[in-house]
Amino acid sequence: MSTHPTPPHLDDGVEPITIRTGFFWIPGEQVATLQGTFPRGPLYVGWMAPVEVTRPHPLVLVHGGGGQGTDWLGTPDGRQGWAYDLVRSGYAVYVVDRPGHGRSPHHPDVLGPVAPPLPLEFASFLFAPADAADAHTQWPWDRGFEGAEFQQLTSAMGFFLADFAEGQRLDGERLAALLDRIGPAVLLTHSAGSPGGWLAANRRPELVKGIVAIEPMGPPYAEFPGLGEITYGLAYAELATDPPIESPDQLKADPAQYRVPGLSDTPIAVVTGSASASAAQSPPLVEFLRDVGAHAELIALEDAGIVGNGHGLILEANSAETVKPVIAWLDRLEETR
Repeated sequence: MSTHPTPPHLDDGVEPITIRTGFFWIPGEQVATLQGTFPRGPLYVGWMAPVEVTRPHPLVLVHGGGGQGTDWLGTPDGRQGWAYDLVRSGYAVYVVDRPGHGRSPHHPDVLGPVAPPLPLEFASFLFAPADAADAHTQWPWDRGFEGAEFQQLTSAMGFFLADFAEGQRLDGERLAALLDRIGPAVLLTHSAGSPGGWLAANRRPELVKGIVAIEPMGPPYAEFPGLGEITYGLAYAELATDPPIESPDQLKADPAQYRVPGLSDTPIAVVTGSASASAAQSPPLVEFLRDVGAHAELIALEDAGIVGNGHGLILEANSAETVKPVIAWLDRLEETR
């Protein structure tokens, strides 16, 4: 007779909710290889909705870096993630696995060569840096590689395409195709998932009602080892501008002279944690967004009395609190659109 361990957390005290769920795929274009024909870079989409959807626009949740859509579904210690909080607030949500991540299959012969895998040292530096422990109080778990929660987090991590710009271009194109299918929506992105959000809005400006960027990649034109400078300020992949630019250097030299379709006149919230090393990159990013015409604002969690959060604020101990300023912003957005 076999026994099964009890789940580590049953979310006692969390409001029960009946939800509808399903999934589908945004197919990739078909490409010929020596082994035959394959779909290139499909996008997995899981959806969740309350029995009665009370918000007019759905939310598209885009994971960061080497993660996957499960980042939005649960926390490293087994609690329900932001996706459930958003559904409880009346939203339908679409949780994606970016091409080459999670349930979106990858093979180098089809999608292209991959970069080296992300080591545990990098994950520790990004999500649980030891030298920030005094301020980073909402990461209450063991910061060592053997910590159970750290292992849960890093077991979900994959790798990037070696061609970083191509990976972002794929993200933008597949997310744009998702918008074609579901209609107008609000994008929620995390970390290195943010360029895909900017690019999707750039491709479908009429279908993006707003963007929430959690700890987004930046600051504009930052230079990352092995990747060089963020070519278009917000993304390595090309952004369309009005008027058109012949070189990305033109946008960098004077961003206020240009508008970026999908970002200009679009409400955008940039969310940061008080103990995050990435927080310093967000004010100049908000300034850049405003320069190109966006209605961008900074939501610093500490201004709402929420302190101690790092880069992984969507999955830390107080994740049920960190989502509240975002829900409040989304509710105000729906009231004004």
